[in-house]
Amino acid sequence: MSLAPIAVTQGDPSGIGPELALRAYVERHSRNLPPFFVLSEPAFIARVAATLALEIEIESTTAAHACALFSRALPVVDIGTHVAGVPGSPDPADAQSTLNSIERAVACVARGEARAVVTNPIAKSILYKAGFKHPGHTEFLAELAHRHYGGDDRAVMMLWSEELAVVPITIHIPLSDAPKRLTRELIVATGEIVARDFETRFRIANPRLAFAGLNPHAGEDGALGAEEIEIIAPAIAELRARGIDATGPHPADTMFHAAARAKYDVALCPTHDQALIPIKTLAFERGVNVTLGLPFVRTSPDHGTAFDIAGKGIADPTSLIEAIKLAGRIS
Repeated sequence: MSLAPIAVTQGDPSGIGPELALRAYVERHSRNLPPFFVLSEPAFIARVAATLALEIEIESTTAAHACALFSRALPVVDIGTHVAGVPGSPDPADAQSTLNSIERAVACVARGEARAVVTNPIAKSILYKAGFKHPGHTEFLAELAHRHYGGDDRAVMMLWSEELAVVPITIHIPLSDAPKRLTRELIVATGEIVARDFETRFRIANPRLAFAGLNPHAGEDGALGAEEIEIIAPAIAELRARGIDATGPHPADTMFHAAARAKYDVALCPTHDQALIPIKTLAFERGVNVTLGLPFVRTSPDHGTAFDIAGKGIADPTSLIEAIKLAGRIS
């Protein structure tokens, strides 16, 4: 029996997400992509294709019929919401279509009609103007997982590439708040989710987790801060007691050169930028955002909406293509 297709959301329709989906479809054979469908308004996706002079057949369909269509047409599952999507001019009036696309994608996976969710970039500032209450994609997906699957899954954001995988332990909060939020319990819970998903999703037996320190030189034995001694090291010891191969805390400034990366499978960092700067330097076009800890696979391009180049036909689909490929691989 063939596998279910992958559900790809539209993202903010005024950004580059719709264009990326179309270009990924154009390159489906050369990049060996698994079948996928887009959740949007079919007429809108056809309009974007025409604007970009992409000669692609767009067909409105259901998720159940997407695989059968994929070889000859881009399947689009109608979200039942009109999409305006003026390139480069985001509008809160389109926020509902953005959210509907995400919600329908998760529902498709929950019903077994899709095997993974790949989300195109959203503009949180636009969604906030329309009443969106979540800090970001990751937190919204955790709520949707609870809605469809029950339980109280903790979502963990990971950025992945062939060269490096990183997890920020604290995410979308001010840097000044990170030391207050960095608890032993949070570090242990995050490490357990990462270790479990690396084993079950990435098929890596006994994954090696390397933890960065919060302070310069990992606190220099307390001279530059006590968080490593009081919080991070005890959490690592607890993870090791639970059978997880965890090391650190390591100085963050020496964790990401090639020889250091060879010693671990994933790096976990106390703050957002500690984790994301290295991977965006090494693999900006190829990085993939992966949400760990959910009852379904979710990946996303490692970049934003790029309103400044939307509609100009110059957006690079590589990160979305890598996100679709990785979703196929780990689902």
